[in-house]
Formats: sequence, structure tokens, C-alpha cells
Amino acid sequence: MFRHSQLESVKAWIANPAHAAMPLHARIQRAVRQLIVDGALGPGKPLPASRALAASLGVSRDTIEAAYTQLHAEGFIDRRVGSGSFVAEITEFAPGRRSRRDTLASDQAPALSRRGAAVFDGGGVREMPAPRPFAHGVPETRTFPLALWERLERQVRKEVGAQSLFHGDPQGTEPLRRAIADYVNLERGARATADRVLVLTSSQQAMALCASMLLDPGDGIFLEDPAYYGARKAFEAAGLDCVPIRVDRQGIVVDQILAAPQRAKAVFLTPSHQFPTGATLTLDRRLALIEWAARHQAWIIEDDYDSEFRYAGKPTACVQGLDPHGRTIYIGTFTKSLFPGLRIGYAVLPPQLVKPMTVARTLLDGHTAPMAQLTLARFMEGGHFGAHVRTMRGVYAERLDVLAGLVAKHLSDFVEPQVPIGGLQMPCLLTGGLAERTAVDAARRAGIELLGLSALHAAGDGRAGFLMGFAAYTPFEIETAVRKLEKAFRAATKR
Repeated sequence: MFRHSQLESVKAWIANPAHAAMPLHARIQRAVRQLIVDGALGPGKPLPASRALAASLGVSRDTIEAAYTQLHAEGFIDRRVGSGSFVAEITEFAPGRRSRRDTLASDQAPALSRRGAAVFDGGGVREMPAPRPFAHGVPETRTFPLALWERLERQVRKEVGAQSLFHGDPQGTEPLRRAIADYVNLERGARATADRVLVLTSSQQAMALCASMLLDPGDGIFLEDPAYYGARKAFEAAGLDCVPIRVDRQGIVVDQILAAPQRAKAVFLTPSHQFPTGATLTLDRRLALIEWAARHQAWIIEDDYDSEFRYAGKPTACVQGLDPHGRTIYIGTFTKSLFPGLRIGYAVLPPQLVKPMTVARTLLDGHTAPMAQLTLARFMEGGHFGAHVRTMRGVYAERLDVLAGLVAKHLSDFVEPQVPIGGLQMPCLLTGGLAERTAVDAARRAGIELLGLSALHAAGDGRAGFLMGFAAYTPFEIETAVRKLEKAFRAATKR
């Protein structure tokens, strides 16, 4: 028979609510198997007779027989006619040996490759499943026209049928690629055709593809400083030498690139709305970078992550549309303009990169879900995308005004708001009294999320401050959060 502790262990496993969906015989089988794997039942040890164990557990003998039969089929026990059931001679699960293995696994660092260690040490890119004020880069989703989206999805399902359940084109469905090309040509002044668009799951995936397909480990890439943390992590994980280039009110300082033009083989830009400063790259600097890339056979990676939302002045044309030499990769995403759960981004590629990038993409995730692509294509073709963006542009402009006013009223002792002309977040510079880490920690204790600016500066010489996202929060939510922030900051200064 089992010892008392072993029997109680089986009973606890059976009664665990997490296992309630399993049939009773499967729960018993798993419980006994766990005793064997943990070494509590060693090789050759006899198991209780099925009748005796059934009585101890208050179940039928057939249930125990079914559990034993499965354990035997999996090789965990031997069943001998006339002798009973015994733990199989699996020395791998012996107590001493298993304990040693567990100790090694818990005490030692994982045996990762150099690239794997770089990815792990970088911490990845984490997004909040349920964002709270003032998480940055999050659009309003509560007013998204979900009923319209569902109606379009039903239309697609009815017309396409089971075809949408198969593998999709790794480059993306033709209707969506055509809709994206039409959109970026009209709204962003791009040079795009459907056959040059690669549909991806995110702009992050596009950056990872650029890093692995256009550059080798050790190659240099010019990066805005400060820069979007996801880009820097993607390029560092690929083993690239990230060369920080200062940003001023006119965008990236091109003179630093022209002074050492062969230091890097690519440059990463957010020219329409620099992250996080909000600066717009001037035309003369755009043209200088295009000339640099053409002369040195380098690449321009242009991330146009939230250019739809501009609240003052007219949007500038993208760099890709100004580049006659085909050295620019244009990256866009619907995460900010529609909703994060859509998981659709894209890249407009030079013709010679379409096939290599598409092949590389097949090794990552194969393709983007066809149903979502076809629904989005119909959403765009029907004019709904443009209408939604125009509506949200007005909503976000109002929320930015509310946030800027409340920060000036309640937080002027601590920060100086840098009101942007576009985007989904507002930078604030600390003016004294609080350290950045203290401010971010105090906010988090109050249930408020702030992204510190210091970590976005590679050179370590940027002013302390934080980003405040505003797009996803109503004026009432913004006011409530700002008042909480004021109390948190004042309490922090008294410590």
C-alpha cells in the first residue's frame, strides 16, 4: 500500500480544482505518475492492488484499472500476472539523481547562445494587457466600431468560406496589400505598389527582419538618441553596433552621420514624429540622409508608427516617398491607428528586398491570419479606416488639450510639459524636486504608469522626465489620474 503521505498526495491531486476538467481515472493516473517522476515511488516499488486503492480513494475498481492501464501503456509501471503492479525500472527518476538535476537547473543560468543571452538580458518588449493611465502608445479601443468590424468579418467569411482557414500568402493577402499601398501613397506620399508591401504581425517584427536580413552581427546602425526602446533592443539582440546620434528640435542631427558616413550601414528613424521627443525631421535633413544612403549603399529604416495623428500643421511626406534610389524601408502598423489586438503591421520594401524578406518571414511565423487581413482590407476599402482615424484625431486632440492643461495646473511644481503636435503621448521634463526614478515609482504605487525618459537615451545625457499617454483615457480619467499623481509627487518630496 501507499504510505499515508503518498495517499494524501494522490487525494490532493484529485481534489485540486485546476484538474476538475479531467476524467477521474486521468487525475489518478497523473497523480501516481507524479509520485514516480518526483522519486517518491522508486523503481521496482509495488503499487497498491487496484481493489485496495479503489477502497482508499472511494472510487470504483474500474477507475483504478483504467489509471493503471494508462500508466503501463506510458511505460511508468510494469504489470505482472499474479504478482501485481510495480514501478518500472526507470532510474532517471531515482530520488537522488532527480534532486541533483533539479538543484543544477535552479542554481545555474540557462545555457543560452550569445544572441539568446542578449535577447533575454534586454528584457524584451512588454505591453500592458489592461493599460492604466498614463501608459503610452495605447489608442482608444472602447469606442471602436466593433459592430461594423464584425459585420465586415461575417461578409468575408460568407464569401471566402473555408479558404480563409488554410495557410495564407506569406507576403500578405493581395486585397490588403493593395489597400495599404493606396493608403500610404495618398496619405503619406509614399512610392508603393501592392507587390512591394509585406504584411507582418507588427512593426517590431519588421525591425527584427531588417536587422537580420540587411546587416551582419557587428555591423553598425545609426540610431536616434533618445530612441524607441523596442528598436534598440531588436538591433542589439541581432548583435549590431548601435551608434547613438543626437536628436534636436529638427530631428536626428545628420551632421554627426555625415562626419563618419561609413561607421554604419543603416539608420533607424522615426522622422514624422520622433519617439519620444515628438520632433519632425526637416526636409533638408531627410534629403541629406537619402543622399548618404545612396552614396554608401546604406539603408534607411523608417518607422512611421503614429503619423495618422497630427494635431497642428500638415503632415510631412514620408522619407520613402522622397527616396528615388530605393534605399528606404517604410514600416507601418495598425496597432496605434486601430487596436493592439489586431496584430497587423507592414513594410513597404524596395523591389529587390521583397522576395528575401518574404522568405525570411516564413521562418518566423509563416503568415498573418488571412481572416483578419481580409476584414481589414474591406474596412479600408469602404472608407471606414479613414473615417475612424479622422474621428480619433479629434478625440485625441481634445484629450491632449485636457492633459496639458491639467499638468500645467496641478504638476507645475514638478514638470514642464512638452506639448506635441501629434502622437499618443506627451513628454514631460522634470524641473526639480524629484528624481525620475522616484517620480516613476511614486506614480506606480498610486496606480499610474509613466515611462521614464532617461532609459531611452543611450548616451546617458538626456534630461530626466517621463511620457504620459493620453489617447486611451477619457478627460475624467485623465483628471482623476493627474490629481492622484499630484498627491503621489507631493508625498514623495516629503520623504
